[in-house]
Amino acid sequence: MPGSAREFLETIKVEHTIFALPFAFMTLFLVSGGWPSGSDFVWVSVAMVAGRTFGMAANRLIDARLDARNPRTADRAIAAGRLTPRAVVFYMLVTMAVFLLAVWQLHPVCRKLWPVVIAALVIYPYAKRFTAAAHLFLGAVYFMIPTAIWLAVTGTLERPALLLGVGAGLWVAGFDIIYALLDVESDRRAGLHSMPADLGLAPALWISRLFHVGFVACLGIAGIDLAAGAFYYAGLGLTAVLLGWEHRLVSARDLSRVNAAFFTTNGVVSVVLFVFIAADTVL
Repeated sequence: MPGSAREFLETIKVEHTIFALPFAFMTLFLVSGGWPSGSDFVWVSVAMVAGRTFGMAANRLIDARLDARNPRTADRAIAAGRLTPRAVVFYMLVTMAVFLLAVWQLHPVCRKLWPVVIAALVIYPYAKRFTAAAHLFLGAVYFMIPTAIWLAVTGTLERPALLLGVGAGLWVAGFDIIYALLDVESDRRAGLHSMPADLGLAPALWISRLFHVGFVACLGIAGIDLAAGAFYYAGLGLTAVLLGWEHRLVSARDLSRVNAAFFTTNGVVSVVLFVFIAADTVL
């Protein structure tokens, strides 16, 4: 079991939680108008980590056979046989229980809507089997982060929450397109869909850029609605610069820096946004 647990944590890439958690914390500070309550902070954190763990495990389990046929992913634990589907299901049930425990500590409306979150997490891996817009299905998962947290704290949805959600969705869909550049040939052989595989690398990269422009615009409008201050817009400006740099790293003719664009830049973007926006709400 200890070895199985290590393989499970590796296969779900627990360190990539950095993409989602800062966005959740940013929203938590905004909806709280400053420091969130200790209870909200703890239970939102638990729900986020457990929900993301469940979603990544579902993704890896559903895609295990596809991963085994892709040279880039063939060594993933389930595809390579180091982690059994039965063990993955066990861990998914554990994380589901933790997720529900956290949900029940938040606003009562969350107790009615949690199946929507789980459904979105399970549906996303299937999207690439049917449509080049699969990146937007992942975007829909991230759309739920700000909106769900707003509901979890207030029980209501307001326009800033929706703008933050749309922005988060466009951000993640944009960088998911960049990540899909690595699997274009494998996806085409397997009959899978993505914007790079279906539309070509250059058009897909332009769509990614447009998504990221939309992301910055959504957060800018949300800042107006929230009467945000200088730190908010400074963080947003720095984020725009980082995204511009991300797109300079990758071109249709040079994919050698896709990992730097995907992992490094987007991890920095999420942390920068959280730090500046949290500072804005507190100061």
